[in-house]
Amino acid sequence: MEEQAKELRNIMNRVAEKAPKHKTRIIAITSGKGGVGKTNIAVNMAIAYAKVGKKVILIDGDLGMANVNVLLGVVPQYNLMQVINRQKTMKEIILDSEYGIKFIAGANGFSKIANLSKEELEYFAKEFASLSDADIIIIDTGAGISNNVLQFVAAADEVYVVTTPEPTAITDAYGMIKIITTELVDRQINIKLLVNKVHSAEESKRISERIITIVGQFLNYKVEFLGFVYDDPVVQAAVIRQKPFFVVNPTSKPSVCLSHIVGRIENTAPVESSSVMNFLGKFLGFKKKQ
Repeated sequence: MEEQAKELRNIMNRVAEKAPKHKTRIIAITSGKGGVGKTNIAVNMAIAYAKVGKKVILIDGDLGMANVNVLLGVVPQYNLMQVINRQKTMKEIILDSEYGIKFIAGANGFSKIANLSKEELEYFAKEFASLSDADIIIIDTGAGISNNVLQFVAAADEVYVVTTPEPTAITDAYGMIKIITTELVDRQINIKLLVNKVHSAEESKRISERIITIVGQFLNYKVEFLGFVYDDPVVQAAVIRQKPFFVVNPTSKPSVCLSHIVGRIENTAPVESSSVMNFLGKFLGFKKKQ
């Protein structure tokens, strides 16, 4: 095990020397349960970031029920599995969208890259390092607490937990935060809460304060409130059209909310170690408490 860790460090160091020296903010968007609009938030936040001039890459990390491509209206021909198997380069699998963002389809084998041979791992690391010129990478994780989700969460600079006013969503959001804060080894995770599908700012404040207070009392962990997104018919109408609501109606309440959230994120400095190589190193070194 120690020998593997040493070899991994050597590979990462070799690749990092040649990778672009660029600060890339990496955000994982997750939730305790499905149906809270997590993927919609991820897709539209990526587009909102692109609208302010940022170079954005969106990765579909929901490997069981990948549907980012549905909201973008694209059909990916390749995914990360072809890079892992050394069949394609990263450049060959990245899709350009009509909305100013790039998209990478996930792969069920992504969580197994730590089991690759030294040569295979070095190839993948070099290819992944080519994403280093992005300003923002947003990862839409799966819902729930699978190892794959926790692996993305543990490696990201910031984790946004999405919930809604539904009691089950609130309970599951707390459960997700509890798992993150108690089961990840030696990792202080920067968790922020986003309340989706609210009918008023007062409702979002009430829900966020409730969750943040309980997390502080029972888990002794500080979670920040990132913001809220209004419930609005424009969202469902956009989904039916297979278009992001930020594009269908950029002046709608949900679009304005996301613009404000992006502005709030940009007003906070990314962590000093924000980079693609740092993310990959943490992803490959992922450990859960036994």
